[in-house]
Amino acid sequence: MELVWATQDFTILGQADAGFPILLWPSMESCVPANRFMRAYLQRGAIGSKRSWPSIGRAMYDFFSFLEAHELHWDHVRGSEESSLVAAYRDYCLDQIGLDRNTVRQRLIYVCKFYEYALSQQWIDRLPFGSEDRTARRKDAFLAHVDASGGKASARDVMPKKRRDWPKYLSKNEIKALLSAAADNPHHQIMIRFGLQTGLRREEIATFPAAYIMDPDRAGHPQRNIQIPLDPRDGHGIRTKGSASRSIYISRRFMRDLRDYVVHTRGLRASLCATEHPNLFLNQFGTPYADHGKGIERIVREMGRRVEIHAHPHLLRHTYATHTLCAAQRSERFAAQFGMDPLVFVQNQLGHASIQTTTVYLHLINERADAAVLAYDDELNDWMEG
Repeated sequence: MELVWATQDFTILGQADAGFPILLWPSMESCVPANRFMRAYLQRGAIGSKRSWPSIGRAMYDFFSFLEAHELHWDHVRGSEESSLVAAYRDYCLDQIGLDRNTVRQRLIYVCKFYEYALSQQWIDRLPFGSEDRTARRKDAFLAHVDASGGKASARDVMPKKRRDWPKYLSKNEIKALLSAAADNPHHQIMIRFGLQTGLRREEIATFPAAYIMDPDRAGHPQRNIQIPLDPRDGHGIRTKGSASRSIYISRRFMRDLRDYVVHTRGLRASLCATEHPNLFLNQFGTPYADHGKGIERIVREMGRRVEIHAHPHLLRHTYATHTLCAAQRSERFAAQFGMDPLVFVQNQLGHASIQTTTVYLHLINERADAAVLAYDDELNDWMEG
């Protein structure tokens, strides 16, 4: 099997779709079933985001390569051996390759959707897997009290049960070590601090505008925490998940440090490029971090490698959420100051569409509350107590 990526000449519904995954048989002929499935899903918008294309392409490539290596045919779904095609692939990924359970789950979701599409097209007359009832964690909803499902939901029986992995976070000492590793580069250090003290996503950090930074001592903001609207439609270029607007709080002290960075340090990089860019953080060429901030990913990982910490931007986000929620819960004046529950505050800061996503940090604190969690850096504690 070969996995290739479409060029600019490849079009779907009249639109160029460079980078779309295409599977080829060893003969270099199109793997029509897989390609028709992926194309159909693109047309219906199910995988409309180009960021999803590599994942589904590699999942289909891996599955068809597994079938080829074991001389199995994808459409032979009858009989005791063939009926377990997907289960055999699952066991191969888990037991022989040793892939993470959640990675295998994601691959199987695409494989199962492929077979469901094949059934709808009458390429096969049955699915190579069944369904079973499993306990489901449901979000609180209107009329939940009359839900007759009994907390059960139908699931594909080949899917490994989802494992709850608590988010990892940095301790106080690890935070200091990571910041010390970046001490030789003020651009990198302030960017890591920014992730630790705002909890923004990687792409949000990459596109955060310098125009949002103000002088807290001259902007008429006597409060210790300054509210900053993040609005993708305000013309400054911020990109948020789903283009959703929200407001975040930045401590007055950290805003002062960001202002000093803009006035005294950022210009060193901005001067390297003839074009003026609105982004707060610029790379070594004076241009914004492209590809949704992948350059930021490399920087954070390199700083972590220097001090033997497996660091990445999302770890900074987890760290912010865990310590902020813990400090907010311990603050007697938090609710009066911000007018909301600490969990709702963290949800708003992180931009979670559902509070259920944020509750994982509450469970994490309840499970692992110790000195490392309770002793966040002095600046963040000052913020929460102000």
